[in-house]
Amino acid sequence: MKITVNGTTQESAATTLDTLLDELGYGAAKVATAVNQSFVPAAMRPEHRLADGDQIEIVAPRQGG
Repeated sequence: MKITVNGTTQESAATTLDTLLDELGYGAAKVATAVNQSFVPAAMRPEHRLADGDQIEIVAPRQGG
């Protein structure tokens, strides 16, 4: 299916947000996620099903200031 991740359209075989993060190499990294502009908590990622055309944002925390 075609999805958009952080503004870039790509093909993915992932069916859940959790498997997409693994597919993209995030694994157990601490990141914030949103699908179609709605925040998805880490505990909900395994159950959050993805659909063709979804827009996913993945944000990693930064240190510094």
